[in-house]
Amino acid sequence: MPTLDPRPRTAVGGKDANLRSKLFTFVAVLVAMLIGGAVGVYAYDSSRDDKIAEGVTIGGVPVGGLTADQARNRIERAVAARIEQPIAVAHGKTRFTLSAEDAGVEADVDGMVDAAVAASREGGILSRVARDITGGQEDIEVSVSATYSPKAAGDLVRRVAENVDREPQDATLDFPSLDAVKEQDGLAVRRRALRQAVGAALLSPAERTVQVPVKRTKPAVTTAELAKQYPTVLVADHASFELRLYKGLELEKTYTVAFGAQGYDTPRGLFEIANKAVDPVWTVPNSDWAGDLAGQVIPGGVPENPLKARWLGIYDGVGIHGTDDIGSLGTAASHGCIRMSVTDVTDLYDRVEVGAPIYIG
Repeated sequence: MPTLDPRPRTAVGGKDANLRSKLFTFVAVLVAMLIGGAVGVYAYDSSRDDKIAEGVTIGGVPVGGLTADQARNRIERAVAARIEQPIAVAHGKTRFTLSAEDAGVEADVDGMVDAAVAASREGGILSRVARDITGGQEDIEVSVSATYSPKAAGDLVRRVAENVDREPQDATLDFPSLDAVKEQDGLAVRRRALRQAVGAALLSPAERTVQVPVKRTKPAVTTAELAKQYPTVLVADHASFELRLYKGLELEKTYTVAFGAQGYDTPRGLFEIANKAVDPVWTVPNSDWAGDLAGQVIPGGVPENPLKARWLGIYDGVGIHGTDDIGSLGTAASHGCIRMSVTDVTDLYDRVEVGAPIYIG
C-alpha cells in the first residue's frame, strides 16, 4: 500500500503565474503613466503653440511671454508706428527730412510676429516644455521686416549731396592789402554710405536721424603755399603815392613815387613786370606833350632821356622808371608811368624779377 506524503502541495505553475500577473500589472500601470504623461506634455505644449518664448525680441522690443495677438498689438505700437515717422539727415545745423509716406514704408507686422512664434517653437517638444516650465529664455532677435522705396531713398541722397558737396577753394591774395584769403577744404558726400544709412534708418524704430558721411578734399594751394607762388609782389597805391615791395608776402620796402597826371592816368589793376632794362632807350610817343621830340628815339644814359637809370615795363608803354624831377614825387605829375628817384629805382631793379605781379590801385 503506497505511503502518503503528509506535506501540503501547490498546483503546478501557480507561483510563476502569480509573479507574471504582478509584473503585468506594474508594466500596465507604468505604460498608463507614460501615456498619460505624454498626453499631458503634448497637451501643455499644444496650449502654447501661439505663445512666444521668453527672451524673444522684435526690432529690439521684448515680446517674450506674449501671445501672437498680444505681440502683434505691441509691435504695431512700438515698431510699425515708429518707422512710419519721418527720418532726418543732418549736416551741421542743416536737416533734410523724408516722410514714411514719401518713402513708401510698409511694415510687415504679421511676418515679424510669425517669425517670433516660429523661432519659439524650434527644437523638440520636451525641450520646449522644460524651458517653459522652468522659466528658461531664448536669446532670439527678430529683425524688423518692412519695405521702402529705393528710389525715394536715392532722391534724398541726391538732394543732400547737391546741398552739401562743395569744391575745394584755393587760398588767394586780396589786393591791395595782400591779406591771404585762407583756403577751404572741399566736401563730398559719401553717397553709398549715406544710402545705406538712410535705408537702415527707414527700418529702425529707434534711430531716426542720420549724420551725413562726408570726405574732405584738399585745395591745390594753401595759405602757406601762396608765399612760394608770390616770391615778389609790388603794390602801387595812388592814395599814398607809395610803391610797396613784398617778399614772401611780407613787406620789405616802401618807396615814394609819382603817378600820371590828370588826363594821363596810370592804368589801374593787376599786371606783371613784362620787361626790364638798364639805361633804357626812350622811344618818344607821337603826342603833343612830347613837342619836338615826338617820334624820336633817345638813347639811354643821355641827359635828354627822362627814363633815368632803370626801366621796369608794365603795360602798353607804361612802366616804372627813374627821374631827376625829385619834386614831382608824391604827386600826380607823369604822363602815365610810375616815377621813382634814381636811387630808389636802382635799388628796386635788382629786387624784382620779370613776371612779378604788380597791383596798381
